[in-house]
Order: sequence, then C-alpha cells, then structure tokens
Amino acid sequence: MRQVVLVIIIFFAESSFSSENDQLLGGKLSDNIIIKSEMLGYNLQYRVYTPGGMNPDMLLPTIYITDGEAYIKSGKLPELLDKEVRANRIEPVIAVFVDARNPDKISDNRRDSQFICNENYAKFYAYELLPAIEASYPASPNREARVIMGLSYGAYNAACFGLFLPDYFAGLAMQSPGKSYLVRRLTDIYKKGPKLPLKIFLSHGRKGDSTRDNRDFKNALTEKGYDLTYKQSHQGHNWSNWRPLLDDVLLTFFGTNN
Repeated sequence: MRQVVLVIIIFFAESSFSSENDQLLGGKLSDNIIIKSEMLGYNLQYRVYTPGGMNPDMLLPTIYITDGEAYIKSGKLPELLDKEVRANRIEPVIAVFVDARNPDKISDNRRDSQFICNENYAKFYAYELLPAIEASYPASPNREARVIMGLSYGAYNAACFGLFLPDYFAGLAMQSPGKSYLVRRLTDIYKKGPKLPLKIFLSHGRKGDSTRDNRDFKNALTEKGYDLTYKQSHQGHNWSNWRPLLDDVLLTFFGTNN
C-alpha cells in the first residue's frame, strides 16, 4: 500500500510541475529570449513556437503576435497551432510571441506606448526582431509569409504595421482594434490612402467593443477592395470573443485549402 501511495504522489507531483511543452503534441515553445533593441533603447523578450517535425531545410511562414504572453496563457495559441498542424488543416508555421512587458520588471507593461502607431516599435521589428528570428529559425524572409497579429491596442498596432511596414508584412490579423476614436482614425487613413498589398483578418464583438466603428472600418476596407476576412462575435472585449476566433485567423492565413 505504501508503494502504491508513493507512486500516486510522485505521479501528481510530476503532473503539477509539467512544462507548457508537455501540453503540446509535437511542437515546442521556447523559454523567454531577451533581445536588446537599439531602436527602442531597452530590452524586450519573446518566445518562439516551432511545429513538430520541422525540417530545417524548409522555410516556414511566421506569425508575430503582440501581447504574446496573453495569447499563450489565455488564448492557448501554441496548443491550437499544434492541433491544427497535426490535423493538416494549416501548414506548419512558426509563431513569435512578443511580450509587451519589461523583462526586468514584469509589472511594467509598455503596450500603451508601443502599440499606438509607434514608428520605433515598427523599426524594432523590421531591423532587429525579424533578422534575429530569420537567423535562428527556418523562417521565410518573404513578406507574403509574415503575419502580424494583436488584440485591442495590439490590433491597432497591426493596422499601423500595415501602413508602416507593407514591405515586411503581407498579413494583418486584428482582433477588436483599440478604442472607438482609434478605429475611426484607422478608417479615415485606410479610406483616403492608397490600397496596399495586404491580406486582412478583422474581428470584433457586439458588447462594448467599438462595434459601430469597427463595422465602418470593415466597410471602408471592403470598398477599397482589400482581401478581407471579417468576423463578428456575440461576446464583448474579452477572451470569450477572441479565443474562439483563433482558428479562423489561422485558417485565413495558413489554411491548407487556401
């Protein structure tokens, strides 16, 4: 009896201390990687998901995700990527989860300054982060193989990257862009500016999620002729809205039937 109890205790102890990678079927999620940005003048951190069975001779598409820590913990995006790749619903893809928090002081979240059309943040991606990823992983250097994704202010940031970095990112995934005045600003800029070579995913909720302004943004993109996938959730500005639509994001950009 004592041996049985000991085995059970060991089993539960090992289960409780299992790593996030134990939840993945074949892919791997790196530990935090620190990068010093000359463009921003401070350190940032990120984690990288790589799919199972990755061939180093292949160049894979890459999705860059702002608020990366939230997409890992609340969005469970690494597990979803793993599931969809193994089911052959999406092609193998590398995901870079960029943390908006100060790695030296996690309570210091920089998203409010980074995500509101910050040109230096865009330059950090173009001149520092993308080269670092593509030097360390089999990530394709083609703009058509790169997607930038975010939620709320992070979605606003994705729209800004479409304006700042169209030569670097062909895909924009926006979940519930910013506040109403910010969405109105995006609508005006995209409506008046030239049509850019972008593929766009836009979603929002119906409850307290700048619904009317996001619909106007959707209409402006449609009238401009953008390749747009649009989804509206019955939920609000929260993960009950964002998490169920992550499949749609992945299928839009990486679906094997595309």
